[in-house]
Amino acid sequence: MAAGARRYDPERRQRIIDAAIRVVGDKGIAGLTHRSAAAAADVPLGSTTYHFKTLDELLVAALRQANEGFARALADSPALADPTGDLAGALARVLGEALAADRGRVELEYELYLAALRRPALRPVAAQWGEAVAGILARRTDPVTARALVAALDGIGLQVLLTGSDYDEAYAREVLARVLRPSR
Repeated sequence: MAAGARRYDPERRQRIIDAAIRVVGDKGIAGLTHRSAAAAADVPLGSTTYHFKTLDELLVAALRQANEGFARALADSPALADPTGDLAGALARVLGEALAADRGRVELEYELYLAALRRPALRPVAAQWGEAVAGILARRTDPVTARALVAALDGIGLQVLLTGSDYDEAYAREVLARVLRPSR
């Protein structure tokens, strides 16, 4: 191959997204630039701007990828598929497993999710995540209760991360069970 010739690299876009997630995990969103993503992905700077014209486009791709984990864990949970099972207990368990498996990854997901407050381009992706999780939960309950469960899961997870406390599955189960109780 001649010097300076370009190689076909079908994985380059994905490597840039993965690198952006690592940069945000290490330095926060403020540390993410096209240049920092290119360095972390070990690609030329022009590759990041070719695949992602703006930093917001890169953040959207990173948020979309980061959001997949929890929704997939819910969708794959046998306990959630059982219509007679303890939904509150299953949700508390899935949240606890997510926090225990990689707390740093969950922190990163929240950081990207909360970035939507200041970056309107991220809002549709953040909303899609909530809708996807609520859609999964609506298979076991009604749509309003499903959205309330998403809010409760978000709140519990965020409290654990912000306080640095240990996750209390029994507490989470009780909170989620209260959301699931029919109104009187």
